[in-house]
Amino acid sequence: MRRRGRPLQSEIDPSGKERDLSRLLFTGGTVVTAEGSYPADVLVEDEKIVAVGTNLDTNGTETVDASGKLIMPGFIDAHTHMDMPFGGTVTADDWATGTETAAAGGTTMIIDFALQSEGGTLAGAFETWTEKAAGKAVIDYGFHVAITDLRDDIKTELPSLAEKGVASVKIFMAYKGTPLYTEDDDLFEVLQLSREAGVLVLVHAENGDVISKLQEQALARGDIAPKFHALTRPPEVEAEATNRAIRLAEVAGAPILVVHVSCAPALEAIHLAHERGQTVYAETCPQYFALEYEDLAKEGFEGAKYVCSPPLRDPSNRPALWNGLKTGDLQIFGSDHCAFNYEGQKELGKDNFVNIPNGLPGAEERAMTLWTLGVREGKLSENQFVAVLSTNQARIYGAYPKKGTLAPGADADIVLWDPDLSITATAGNRHGNVDYTPYEGMEFHGGPASVYVRGGLVYKDGEIVGERGSGRFVERSFTATKGLEARV
Repeated sequence: MRRRGRPLQSEIDPSGKERDLSRLLFTGGTVVTAEGSYPADVLVEDEKIVAVGTNLDTNGTETVDASGKLIMPGFIDAHTHMDMPFGGTVTADDWATGTETAAAGGTTMIIDFALQSEGGTLAGAFETWTEKAAGKAVIDYGFHVAITDLRDDIKTELPSLAEKGVASVKIFMAYKGTPLYTEDDDLFEVLQLSREAGVLVLVHAENGDVISKLQEQALARGDIAPKFHALTRPPEVEAEATNRAIRLAEVAGAPILVVHVSCAPALEAIHLAHERGQTVYAETCPQYFALEYEDLAKEGFEGAKYVCSPPLRDPSNRPALWNGLKTGDLQIFGSDHCAFNYEGQKELGKDNFVNIPNGLPGAEERAMTLWTLGVREGKLSENQFVAVLSTNQARIYGAYPKKGTLAPGADADIVLWDPDLSITATAGNRHGNVDYTPYEGMEFHGGPASVYVRGGLVYKDGEIVGERGSGRFVERSFTATKGLEARV
């Protein structure tokens, strides 16, 4: 099996004919894009797609048999946290294991969050995360920069992000008492400045003030178990912050993107904004479809494995979320991959739920969860599946048409999806660096058989074959897409 890397220019096959290994023909499968599905072959040359159709010129081309498979554009996961400091520790997956576990789920590009350090600059965050990724990433990547300290010099620095190929910034409305927390006046000014700079603002929408007060009251009562993570972050605090962020964006005349929407009340605020014609993008995540509050409320400290923010919700929220994905109020399905080990990391909160690091692994399970619970159950079409995992992400985040499509000129990021593949998730068969999986025992039906980044094989039949360091930084440029914000 040829490992990922610089392709050989040619080799001699058993018949004595020279084959050009910079040319690949994916043949015998069904092409599935956001726009439609049809039998076709895909021809790749020098890392790019050069043709999609039938009766393509195959002279000297290496053939990839895609019989029985769905040929999809590589998935994009624009919500990951690799090698990120949080809560006195650092996420378990670095840029090597993190991008490997993403590749095993069919993802060919991530967009990770580069955090501005206390007293630091936005350029410093970009440089730090560039160093973290260097020599490690097996798939392509980009960065959002999280603004945590809006000083005057940061305000003047903001426009330079677009020149670096960074098309998005993030603001945290939650985590009061930490450097991440941002007051409304700074959020509003970032929205104004980003509108002028051509950068999209992402928000973690939870009311940090109310959460802090509810946590204080819970601890005073002696309520320290993991379930109180959810009980002190009820759906109403997410809904209120979502509506507030959207209205601030409306006043600023700026587009906005709400990440990890977990509940029906927050989605209602997004839907109402779309009814007004406001440009609001929104994302949801697999944990809100496969997991629930009862997991968090398990006896003892076991529930700590399921602590994430916003927290897991009652399943009664799911019909609204499925409808949001189907109608386009939710355009993106991201993982929010933020992995911490149970031993030594989640255990930091044994005596106080507030100290449990917030986050779950999910980059590997993201697409399989959506296919198993969505497409196979008739809640989404295979084309909507591709849209929310790939095409919409590329469009909204400014990587289209280089990424997110199977069309001439696009990067040859390709997933051969096997709708008949079945696998049961266990900690032992995951590809990340985490000592558990919250999806333990879940049966997935449908998954990636093989994954290619710019024509290079990175994953096949359960094994990572890509070379660490082969992933490249992708420059992005944001332009608000009118119409996509309300319906896909």
